[in-house]
Amino acid sequence: MSKKKIAVLVGSLRKESVNRKLANEVIRLAPESLALEIVEIGQLPHYNEDLDQNPPEEWVEFRKKIGEADGYLFFTPEYNRTFSGVIKNALDVASRPYGQSKWGGKPGAIASSSMGALAGEGANLALRHPMVFLNIYMMQQPEAYIGNSWELFDEQNNLKNENTKKFLKSWIDAFADWVYKF
Repeated sequence: MSKKKIAVLVGSLRKESVNRKLANEVIRLAPESLALEIVEIGQLPHYNEDLDQNPPEEWVEFRKKIGEADGYLFFTPEYNRTFSGVIKNALDVASRPYGQSKWGGKPGAIASSSMGALAGEGANLALRHPMVFLNIYMMQQPEAYIGNSWELFDEQNNLKNENTKKFLKSWIDAFADWVYKF
């Protein structure tokens, strides 16, 4: 069984982003059958159709990485009950020009987090909406909502909560099974 290349997109740009910490933890917990790589999205110029004829180099490289991936993991904070603008921009950049989307026909999953108990539920559900159009086959279960996330890591960015670690391990293992259905 060959390793599946999974592009990991983190929707928070903060230096101490909990979503990045969660993504790194999932990368550490991932089974050997997956090769996960964080694909940076913060440097992407805003999508502008006028640039499609001569796209910025950042778009070209990003589109290449998305096209080469066998699947996608999205780690999103919740901003105003939805996902972050950088994720929306990344979705747009790799889905254009119209008819040349790099996303389609591949599996994906979403993990959302917030400092509150709702755990980014609004962002998680909102991010599922464009996936239908982009033809990304989202893993339905288990869903990943990580609440009280700012309390999960110590000063060395180690995950302190064993129950969360067990959940993340079961989530990435379920995703590995999902990926191999495609």
